[in-house]
Formats: sequence, C-alpha cells, structure tokens
Amino acid sequence: MSSRPRKNPPVDDLPVVYVDNAEALINVCGHLATTRRFALDTEFVGERTYYPKLEVIQVASREQVALIDCRAVEDLGPFFEVLANRRIQKILHAAQQDVELFESLTGEVPRPVIDTQVASALAGYGAQVGYAQLAERILGVTLEKSETLSDWSRRPLSKAQLAYAVDDVRYLLPLYEDLRARLTELERWDWLKEECAGIETVSRGLTVAPEEAYLRVRGRGSLRPRALAVLRELAAWRESAARERNKPRVSIARDEALVEIARRSPTSVSSLRGLRAVRSREVERHAAEVVDRVNAALAGPREEWPQPPPVQGPTPAPGVVELLQAVVREQADEHSIAASILATQAELQQLASRHLQGNGVDDLRLMHGWRRALVGGDLLAVLEGTASVSVDPSTQRLRIRPRRRPAGAPPST
Repeated sequence: MSSRPRKNPPVDDLPVVYVDNAEALINVCGHLATTRRFALDTEFVGERTYYPKLEVIQVASREQVALIDCRAVEDLGPFFEVLANRRIQKILHAAQQDVELFESLTGEVPRPVIDTQVASALAGYGAQVGYAQLAERILGVTLEKSETLSDWSRRPLSKAQLAYAVDDVRYLLPLYEDLRARLTELERWDWLKEECAGIETVSRGLTVAPEEAYLRVRGRGSLRPRALAVLRELAAWRESAARERNKPRVSIARDEALVEIARRSPTSVSSLRGLRAVRSREVERHAAEVVDRVNAALAGPREEWPQPPPVQGPTPAPGVVELLQAVVREQADEHSIAASILATQAELQQLASRHLQGNGVDDLRLMHGWRRALVGGDLLAVLEGTASVSVDPSTQRLRIRPRRRPAGAPPST
C-alpha cells in the first residue's frame, strides 16, 4: 500500500520551537539545511551600543517556526552555516538591515535573498509596504503591532513578544508564494531577482573604517578641503571611540558638532569649549584629544586633504527633470508599480545632467536591465530629441512616440 504524500500543515497550525540550547539549535539547523527556502527575521537592540545586539532570530519553514534565543545560545555557528548555504533562499521583508547585521556578524552577506517588500512594489502594492499591511491585503490576516518598539533584551520574553516574533515569519512564505505567482504571471520575476541581487552587493555594512567615517557625516558637503581634513580626523576619532566603548556614535558626538568643529578648527581647548555646537559630554571630557586631532589635521600635507565633490556642470533647463518625472509616473502607472522603485528624482537629475554635459550614462542604474527596457530607453530618447511626449486626447494620458524626421532631413547623430 503506497503512502500518500504528507501535506504541509496550515500556516496558523505550524508548531513553534523555542531554541535556548545548543542541541535544539543543531536540530533546527539540520531541518533548515534540508529546505529549499526559509523565512527569516531578527529582533535586535542597537540604540545603546555601537554593535547592534542580536536578541532573537526567527525562522520558518513549511513545517515549523523556530525562535532562536541569542542570549541563551552562545554559539550561533550552526545557524550561520545554514545562512551561508547558497542553495537555500532566505525570504525576508525589508531585508537591508538584517543583511547588514548578518554581514557584520559573519563577514559575509547572506545569499540568495528574496525581499518581499521589493516584490510587493514590483507587483503593484506600492513602495515600502509594511509586512503587516501586506499580510492583511494578500492573506486577509490582521497582525498585532503592539510589540514593534519592545525591549527584546529583557528575559524572559513575554507571551506577547513571543507571539509577535512568531507572526513576523509565520506568513512570509505564503506571501512569497503569492508574490512569486503574481510576478511570474506579469513576467517580472527576473526583475525581482535583479533587485535582490543588488541588495546583496550594495550592503553598506554596520561598521566603517575610521579613515572613511567622515564620508558618512551629514553636512560635510559645505566644507572646504582644509575643514574636510579636520573632519576626517574628528570622524576617525569618534568612530574609534564608539567602537572601543561599544557606544552609539551619536553619544560621542553628533554630526553637526563634528561639522561645526571642523569648520571652526579650534586649536585650543578654550576655543573648542567656546563653540555653541559642542554639547557632548564625551567631547568635553576629551577636549584635549579633540584639539590634538584638529592640530594634526591642520599640520598634514595640503596635497593629502580630502577634496569636496566636483562642482556639477550646467544644470538642465527648467522643466526637463519634471518632464522626465512625468514619463516615469506614466510608465509606473501603466505597469502598476511604484514610481519610486523605477527612478528617484536624484537619478533623473543625474541622467539629465550627464546627458547635457555629453558624459556617458551607460553606468547609471536606469540604463540597465528591466529599468532600461521599461523606461530608461524612453527617457534617453526624450533627452536626445528622438521621441516626443504628448497627451492622448482620447485617454488624457501621456504618450511617448518616436519623432518623425522631415523629408530629406539627415538622421540625428
């Protein structure tokens, strides 16, 4: 008598495993290693430390949900091995932070990743749709949001926290399956794979080399090379201090304070303390070291001072970027996808500026893959004057058409 294939249990009936010891972790990871994909989410605390503290890892397969208590399990190596397995898809929602967190812990970006938030944008649900909203719209499930700002470092975890953590992954695989079916029908599944490959390759990471930390300081664009050299020293000091003490950068010094100190470049403790922007106790406590950093930067060779970004060339004429935005919105509306995932205003500004200056545009994101096919080619044709934009009188929608050359006119170059 042949055995009937075992069906997967309904999502709401999936057993939940709480992992708080090495043996339980090995068992869960052994199960995950046999799957083609699993859902993944994390709960971490990062407001009070430089390095975010991973508290709970949630995973879900078709057979079970598991909550890995990272405070109880000292060695997460078995899970990291599964995470590094490129045969297994990892399904996440709004994946960037989790990807960066795991990269900081393992030195490797998890691959392959499928982000259901990106998938929902390509499927017509709008840009940056939240997980709970997506679950309600697609699955008709209402999720409790009361633990969104919960303190995941406390133990024991409350029943509400455990339920919230389970729900965060319980519905990810059904969402993935629905979105995959929709995107396959729309012939956009390859678009999603292209977007998710980008998540894997452009991770900024949670840590930064001290000598490059100034590149992440907001407001540096207003500084001249001399002040940028000072900012580079100050940002390196803040980065090293935050890392050594495992404290948030902002607790050492705020960006605006670093920029103000760099602009004024005080060479004595008294002049440093006279700056209104200096409010940090850490800066006050280490005023002498901060001043030493300023003086070291000023004493450095001028040829090694950082240079501000090159001044942009002539800007496009008024209305050009707005016209490109209208083309993008029309194409986004026609294909029921979020306009912002097609192109941002900054990308359109860059495209128009590059074209005006006669510089190449082939390296721009708009000129690659599905974006070029959907809208990039049209945008370039509009800028080159080989296409016209008009209003269709019957539909009142924009239409983009190739321009007709007058008889006998030479082809455009």
